[in-house]
Amino acid sequence: MKPISQTEVQKKIDSLAKKDVYVHLETTNGAYASHFDEEAYNVGAFIRNAQVKYQHGKIVSTGGSYRVGLKLDIGWIYAEGVSDFEIDDKNRLLMAGHDREGRLMVALEISETPFSHEADPDE
Repeated sequence: MKPISQTEVQKKIDSLAKKDVYVHLETTNGAYASHFDEEAYNVGAFIRNAQVKYQHGKIVSTGGSYRVGLKLDIGWIYAEGVSDFEIDDKNRLLMAGHDREGRLMVALEISETPFSHEADPDE
């Protein structure tokens, strides 16, 4: 992955609009929180292969990172805190944000084909 290029990411978001796409969205503070404070809550969300069709999408700077929003017919999908991206060899848009130690905090990925099961949280 490389640092976000707002222009490049926006172009890819635009190219996937109004198509049936698959979304992977993940947020976590993982087990990291309880390592520093045993009273801390471990929070996260995980959605994989949600099939959606978004009307349009937008990436905006929030200072040191970016927010990406996808406008659906009846709502929104958004991720805040993304800082890195890649368009991989399968033409998928992969975006992520990491904490100061490089641990994953948020991921938003968009693909025209389903994602594999390799990131199954039960594995």
